[in-house]
Amino acid sequence: MTLSVRADQLDLGQWLKAGDRIVLGQACGEPATLVEALIAQGAAIGGLCAFIATSFSGLFTPETAEAFALSSMGAIGALRSMTEASKLAVIPAHVSQVGPMISAGIIGCDVAMIQVSPADAQGNHSCGLISDYVRAAVDKARLVIAEVNEAVPFSPGETIPASAIDVAVHVDRAPVEVAAAKIGATDEAIARHCAGFIGDGSVIQTGVGAVPDAILRLLHDRKDLGVHSGMLGDGLVDLVEAGVVTNARKEIDPGISINGALIGTRRLYDFAHHNRAIRMTATGYTHDAAVLGQLSRLVTINSALEVDLTGQVNAEQSGSAYLGGTGGQVDFVRAGARSPGGHAIIALGATAKGGTISKITAALSGPVTTARTEVDVIVTEFGAAELKGQTLAERCRRLIAIAHPDFREELDRAAHIIQQRGF
Repeated sequence: MTLSVRADQLDLGQWLKAGDRIVLGQACGEPATLVEALIAQGAAIGGLCAFIATSFSGLFTPETAEAFALSSMGAIGALRSMTEASKLAVIPAHVSQVGPMISAGIIGCDVAMIQVSPADAQGNHSCGLISDYVRAAVDKARLVIAEVNEAVPFSPGETIPASAIDVAVHVDRAPVEVAAAKIGATDEAIARHCAGFIGDGSVIQTGVGAVPDAILRLLHDRKDLGVHSGMLGDGLVDLVEAGVVTNARKEIDPGISINGALIGTRRLYDFAHHNRAIRMTATGYTHDAAVLGQLSRLVTINSALEVDLTGQVNAEQSGSAYLGGTGGQVDFVRAGARSPGGHAIIALGATAKGGTISKITAALSGPVTTARTEVDVIVTEFGAAELKGQTLAERCRRLIAIAHPDFREELDRAAHIIQQRGF
C-alpha cells in the first residue's frame, strides 16, 4: 500500500538505510523535491550513493558530496562542476546499457527516486518527462519513492502503477526546464550543412541545444518527417504544428513520435499532455539496435568535442577535464549509418577556446567515444565530410577541408607524417 507524505514532512531516515544505493530520475524528470531532501538529510543517514544520468536542475554541486556520493554516465548537463572538483564518479556507458545494468544489479538500486504525473482513473502514473531507465529502477528497487507532481504532464507511453510506489510525495512545483540555447552564426552554418542530409520522409534523432534547434528551424519546407529519438526539445512542437512532422512514412510506429526524454520548457510539456502523437518509451526501445534497424531514412545527429584525422570521435574528455559523456551517440551512429537512405552525422564547431584550438585534430586528447569504423558524416561550419567507405588517406583530406582555414596547413603536415608512419 502506498504511503502518502507531505513534502514538508518528508523524513528519508524512516525508509533509507545506511549504505543504500539510489537511482534518481534524470534530466527534466529529476525529482527535485526528493533530491533536496536527500541533500539535506543524506549525511545523517550515512554511506549513501546515488546515480543520475544527467542533471539540469543545478542542485548538484561539489558541496552535495558531503551528503552522498554521486555517479553518472558523464559530465552532462549541470554536472560539470562536480567533475572539475573530482566529486563525480563517471561510469562509461552507452545510454542503452544503463537500464540493463540496473536490472542486473551492476548499477546498484536499493531505492528508486522518481518523478511522475498524477494518476489516471486506472491508478497509473505517467513517467511524464522521462522514461529512459525509470521502469528498470522501479522494478529493481527495494523501495520506490515517487514525487507525484501536479505540474508534470501525463505523457502517453510508459506508466508506473500506484501499486509499485511505496511512498508518494505530493507536490505542485514547476519541473526542471531547459530554455532554448542562443543560436550563433557558427551554429547556423553547421545546421545548414546538416539539414542538407534530411529529406522528405526522413526519421530524425537529435539532442537539444543550439545546433539541434538551428537544424529544426531549417526543416519547415520538408514533408512527412518522422521522429525516433532519445530526447526532444521545444523545436518538435514547431514542426508538428507546421505539419512537417507527421511520422506518416515510418515503417514502425506510424503517426507517433517516439521519445525517451522531454527536455525543454512548459510549452513542450503542455504539448505532450495526453498527446497521442507522442509516446514515451524506455531506452530498451528508443536505443535498441533491432528497433532502429527497422527504420529507413534514419538521420541521427550527435555532437563531439573533437575528431581526429582518421575519423575517431571523442565526445567525453578534453585532456584531464571530463566535459561530456558517451550518451546515446554510438547507439544512434550505428543505426543511422546502416539505415537505408539514412545518415549518422557528428556535428561540431571547427575550433574551441576562442579559435585557438582546432577540433579537427591530428590526435585525440581524450578517449575514443565512437570508433572510426562506425563514423559516417562529420560536419563543421565549413562543410560536411562523408567518411563512410573512404580510405584513411581520403578521410584526412576530407576532414582537413572542413577544418578552420587557420589550421589546415598544420593539419596537412600532420597528415603527411601520419601517412608516412602508416597511420
